[in-house]
Amino acid sequence: GNRKSPLPLGEDLGEGREDLGEGNIAPESIFFYVYAVLYSNTYREKYAEFLKIDFPRIPFTSNYNTFLKFAEYGKRLVDLHLLNSSELERPISHYQGISANDKIEKIEYNEHEQRVYINKDKYFDNVSEELWNYYIGGYQVLQKFLKDRKGRTMDNPPQYCRIITAIAKTIEIQQQIDEDYSNVESQLI
Repeated sequence: GNRKSPLPLGEDLGEGREDLGEGNIAPESIFFYVYAVLYSNTYREKYAEFLKIDFPRIPFTSNYNTFLKFAEYGKRLVDLHLLNSSELERPISHYQGISANDKIEKIEYNEHEQRVYINKDKYFDNVSEELWNYYIGGYQVLQKFLKDRKGRTMDNPPQYCRIITAIAKTIEIQQQIDEDYSNVESQLI
């Protein structure tokens, strides 16, 4: 009963406050903030050597509005990565092809056509090279998903379309995070 609820994101809760001070911030909001920071390419590049040898050190902003903005970025990323985001309702890619063969036989990316083929007849369209080459945790996400299912039937093409869309939205959010990242480190706790 005494559990703090997450900060309502997307609302102006600052009420004139510029710093976090002794704010009543829920653990979920801190998690979302950290998630956003860890998805910053600027952060990853700046601390690359350190990240190889130690646990990540998270720069915490003292600015309440910056904290809220990054918590919102993090929440969006988490929802995308769990495939629970309303942003995935209109996928950017579609499953195409004329054959009834849905078996994942030969995984091939065609850069010119921007297609990911699962066999000679079936493919996913509108997959840019940036999406195809996107890595998380050392894995090329779109390739690994199909590789792990090679020899099986593509039984849920909409899920793969949602994953493609989630990666595209992740890249967009990462760009926004990097545009705002200097605000994090300019006012540290």
